[in-house]
Amino acid sequence: MPVETELKLRVESHEPVRRKLKDVGASLIETVLETNHIYDRPDGSLRGRGCGLRLRSMAPLDGAAGRTTLTFKGPRLATAFKSREELEIGVDDAETAARMLEQLGFVSMLCYQKRRESWRVGGCRVELDEPPRIGLFVEIEGPNEGAIRAVQWRLGLQKLKPVPTSYVGMLVAYCDANGITARTLTLAGGA
Repeated sequence: MPVETELKLRVESHEPVRRKLKDVGASLIETVLETNHIYDRPDGSLRGRGCGLRLRSMAPLDGAAGRTTLTFKGPRLATAFKSREELEIGVDDAETAARMLEQLGFVSMLCYQKRRESWRVGGCRVELDEPPRIGLFVEIEGPNEGAIRAVQWRLGLQKLKPVPTSYVGMLVAYCDANGITARTLTLAGGA
């Protein structure tokens, strides 16, 4: 069972983290603009079970060819970090994949963009994330909690409190609090 293990931290700015990544010899992987469509059954049963179904299109900001993935995330496992089963496949045609999900009875319950800058260091992937309206974040994803914690310390982020809530959870709450019934959130200048 493939398991995603990550630590999410809220930051005021990405610039100090970016400088530290360079200082410790991290490798920049890519910077992309993501468009994430979150699907559920009309009764909300996936989210009610703590699961997620996402269709994500990624457009690299350097003009390289984009790509799309379809991801199922299982319920969170009982660990100190955010860990859950994650099944993901590449998709050649995002529009057809969306139509297939709708024909299978799934509905789009949230659509949001996110700017993501990805780095590799210490066996982990470090993401500098900018979702709309809810602030800036750093995610550290790795093979285990020890590797993630080591990168957190190398980047000087050990004093920051982990954010347990997913972007989906935060963005749905934002939409609900601000009367955004269409539940579509984009970045300024993003699309």
